[in-house]
Amino acid sequence: MDIKSAEFARGITGTNKILEDNKSQIAFIGRSNVGKSSIINLLANRKNLVKSSSKPGKTRQINFFLINKKVYFVDLPGYGFMKMDLKRKEKIRKLIIWYLFRSEVEIDKVVFIVDAKTGPTDFDIEMLDLLKKSERKVIIVANKIDKLKKNDIRKQISKIEEITGYSKIIPFSVKKKKGKNELLDRIFNNIEKSKIF
Repeated sequence: MDIKSAEFARGITGTNKILEDNKSQIAFIGRSNVGKSSIINLLANRKNLVKSSSKPGKTRQINFFLINKKVYFVDLPGYGFMKMDLKRKEKIRKLIIWYLFRSEVEIDKVVFIVDAKTGPTDFDIEMLDLLKKSERKVIIVANKIDKLKKNDIRKQISKIEEITGYSKIIPFSVKKKKGKNELLDRIFNNIEKSKIF
């Protein structure tokens, strides 16, 4: 699957007509500074489609990007930024949970991004448990493997698999463009061709 066009569609903080659009929605979720924006940009072959801030935790809305005029990549706000006050943290948490579990949106898949070096956070585990219970299709990406020694990558991936209970985790590096094709294949696999071409 090659991405030929990608454009920003809309940012929302609650109910919006875009949620009723019949296009497939692929949600991207991960803690602040895990490289979510860079991954979406790499997949879309665009350097600045998703603006990444120098201040983690700045994005406070759900951003929709129209891919190939057929599919939405949905960028959820990053969570867990330590310097963010508790009120704002809770607001972001509620927004994420509303979209994933209470908005009744037909989400095809959830791309869940964790840091390959530090592994899943407590909130990552909590969110993954909720996704399992709601039977969402989840793809876990272990980003920033370029920060690990080559011999440690497999060990870390195995550790993340053990902690999360998910197998087939994708080792990923934006810097080295590793994992891009595998992630695109997993995202678009089993989605009706009429929805993506």
